[in-house]
Formats: sequence, C-alpha cells, structure tokens
Amino acid sequence: MIAAQVCAGATDYIFVSLDSVMARIAEINTAFVPPATTPTTSTSTSSTSSFANALQSATATAATASSPYAPTGTGVGARMVAVAQGEVGQAEQPPGSNDSPRIAQYRSATAGNPGVGPWCAYFVSWAARQAGAPLGNMGQGFGSVDQLWSWAQSSGRAYQGAQQQPQPGDLIVFHEHVGLVESVLPDGRIQTIEGNSSDQVSRRIHAPGDAMGYVRVG
Repeated sequence: MIAAQVCAGATDYIFVSLDSVMARIAEINTAFVPPATTPTTSTSTSSTSSFANALQSATATAATASSPYAPTGTGVGARMVAVAQGEVGQAEQPPGSNDSPRIAQYRSATAGNPGVGPWCAYFVSWAARQAGAPLGNMGQGFGSVDQLWSWAQSSGRAYQGAQQQPQPGDLIVFHEHVGLVESVLPDGRIQTIEGNSSDQVSRRIHAPGDAMGYVRVG
C-alpha cells in the first residue's frame, strides 16, 4: 500500500494499492498513443491510375485536335498522309530562301538531287518515297509540276475531280503547284497538306474546282 495526498486537507491521506496506481498509469499512457492508421496503398494506387488515365485521354484529345484527318488502313495513300502530317510546320530558313536542312531532305528524293528552288513537287516526291511508292517510271521523283503531271497523264494516274472523288493520299495539282489530299470535307471541299505554301509545309482548304486535276499514287 502507498499513501497519496489529496486536496481533502493537509493531514488527510488516502491509501491506494500499488496495482491500482500502475493500472491508472497504463490508462494514461494509452491515451497518448496515436490511433493506428489504415494502409492507403490501394487508394493511392487507384488515384495514380485515375490520373494516368486522365492524362492519356487528354493527350489523345490534343493529338486529334491537331490532326484533322487520322489516316486509316495501311495503303499508300494512308502512309503518304501520315508522312505529310508529320511535316506540317517545317519552314524555310530563312523565309523566302526555298531552303532549310529539312527541305534539302525533300530535294534528295528527286533524281540528281537538284538545287535550291520551288519545292512543292520535291515535297510530294519525298512523301511518296517515304510511303514506299516513289513517283516516276523509274521512281526518280519530280522537281517540276509540269513533268509530274505529264507522267501522271501518260501512266493513267491523272484524273479530273468530275470523274471521281479524290481520296486521301492523292496529289492535287494546280497551275505550277502541287499538294497532297489529306481529306475530303463533308461539304466537298478538299483539305490539303502542301509544301512551299507560305514558305512552309501548310494545311490548306480548296474548293473542288480550284484544282487542275488529281493524281492517284497508289
């Protein structure tokens, strides 16, 4: 037994057993122990997974927004469109020079690797070669729109818009200019990707009657 003084008076004592005191101390100690936490691994993993899914969805949405036409299939036309889409924004350095390191690559797809000059035909020749369907009877490519159109006519690849519907991957030929059909819009207008358009590879939209003709590459 031990004596413990309480506020009943200076000379009043209450005797308490040692076991009772130790039990009380244990209760006090327990009160200061923080509660056990429930593992949150599953919740954390779930949150991380949800964030990853959201990020993937946002990335896919952004990619779709920047590419109005998503090529389908594995044909020559689809491959040419995919190649051309990756070049949109490539520009002359400096502007107006008809040249840049990348444009030099386009020229290399034409036999003899001709010098610096208007490069719209070089661009479609390069895209066709990258797609596995080089232009020309010998796959030589063209630096001249007139030569390209003459070859298309003689090989039975040229056609007018009134004869058949242009398809993605077809070449669209104007007077001294050529581009690539990216898609045909619901209202019949032609969306294109063209080299040497405003000094760069650009997207354009044309009325069907703007073109002199089309070339079916594949």
